Amino acid sequence: MIKEVIVVEGRDDTVAVKRAVEADTIETGGSAINSHTLKRIALAQERRGIIILTDPDHAGERIRKIIDTKVPGCKHAFIPEADATRKGDIGVENASPEAIRHALERLHTSFEGSESLIGLDDLIEAGLIVHPQAAARRMAMGNLLGIGYCNGKQFHKRLAMFQISREEFAAALAQLEEGGTEL
Repeated sequence: MIKEVIVVEGRDDTVAVKRAVEADTIETGGSAINSHTLKRIALAQERRGIIILTDPDHAGERIRKIIDTKVPGCKHAFIPEADATRKGDIGVENASPEAIRHALERLHTSFEGSESLIGLDDLIEAGLIVHPQAAARRMAMGNLLGIGYCNGKQFHKRLAMFQISREEFAAALAQLEEGGTEL
């Protein structure tokens, strides 16, 4: 049994998580997350800890940001979009039990006000910003590092928020350059 409570968007996500692991969940009811749900999440964070596992899409990112802002110190699990897509539908409910377990094995905890160990010059040099293939490269790096996909500015913030070390960054970049997508 996973100690922390896993926050998901809906009932189908809960079913998918429970197929993969033994865990309790809190459902946000989609992107219209209300104050009652945020209070339940805050209580669970205080008592057991929280893992946020939302869909790898815009709505999922919005929910993740709201929770992370209102309930600091949450752990984050990210499923790559390719592993959460079936017949054009993106969501945790479409992920295999293996993909969910893999995401839960690679948790990151956010640290508010953290300074990035990786500079913008490093992102330019790595072709993650100001590069014709920057978006695709960020997606691959986000998957390798387990921090999900986002734009260049948010990617830099996530590197800081999750305290990704220069060593982790360099290892993922080397794997990306070799054509690998799994760390």
